[in-house]
Formats: sequence, structure tokens, C-alpha cells
Amino acid sequence: MIVASPPKSFTLAVHPTFAGFGWVVAEGPLSPHDWGVARIRIDKNSNILKRIERLIARFQPETLVLEAFEEHTSARRKRITDLCRAMVALARDAGVEIAVFSRGDIQSTFGDVGARSRHEIAEAVARHVPSLRARLPRKRRAWQSDHPNMSIFNAMAAALTHFRLSCDTLLDDLSADR
Repeated sequence: MIVASPPKSFTLAVHPTFAGFGWVVAEGPLSPHDWGVARIRIDKNSNILKRIERLIARFQPETLVLEAFEEHTSARRKRITDLCRAMVALARDAGVEIAVFSRGDIQSTFGDVGARSRHEIAEAVARHVPSLRARLPRKRRAWQSDHPNMSIFNAMAAALTHFRLSCDTLLDDLSADR
């Protein structure tokens, strides 16, 4: 007898940057399925949205995870804020749930392991997710810009925050049912 395996439940985490975006598709906190960096040079927001649309069509994620992008919660530039709003609209139109976490949420998720800065969090992610270790860039100097691969680690950190906080909420819901 052949038993069909249940469909995979994916989470897509995206971290937009000045030059494009990094992304991670994961089944769970220990199961990154795919990841990458997209560098976009021309008509950035439009081309990034096309790429995100293809990722959503390919992986059919249940949730899109982003770091907070609104002006009052983030230091993001207007183009990135507009892009994130468009990603949220795109995901909603595709029936994908949205999860947005503040930088503080992400830092508190990694605070237990002593990671506060973006690079310390990236190192913690690399320790937690061995398949990403080879992509961990060196710590940048003050005069250098972030390595493109940092966007993968920022996306995975947001995804891990989502999994942790979702699990906490699930456990709270289960204890409330008693």
C-alpha cells in the first residue's frame, strides 16, 4: 500500500536590503528547505515583487515573515517600507498569513544565548542551522556595508523568532483550554 505524505507546510521569511533581498523557506526551526539572495539592479521594488511572487507560487508558504518595517518601528528607508507593504498585500492576495516581528522581538529570541547585534545573531543562527554555516560572512568593519549573505541570516532569525513565538502562543492556548 502506498501512503501519500502530507503536504509540506512552509514559512517564507524575507529580508529586503538596499540591493535586493535574502530569503529562507523553512518547514520548522530545524528544517530550512531552501534559501538565497537576490540582487536587483533595475526597477528594484517591481522586480523584487516579481521574485517574491515566484517564491510564493513555488513553495506555497503558509506564512510570510518580515522584520518590522513601518516608520515608527524601524529605521528602514521609504522604498523598503513601500516594498514591504507591497509584499504584505501580495501575500494576502495569495492567501498567505503575515507575521511581522520587531527588532526587539528578534533580539529577545536570541538574548538567551547572549546574541544582541546582527552579527552575533547570525552566528547563533549558524550554530543552530548547520546547513547555513558556510554562508556566514565575516564580521563587517565599521566602514564596510553588510555582506549580501547577512540578509539570509536576518531572514532566518526572523523565521526562528516566528517559530518560537508561535510555539509559545500554542502552548498558552493549550493551557487555557484546560
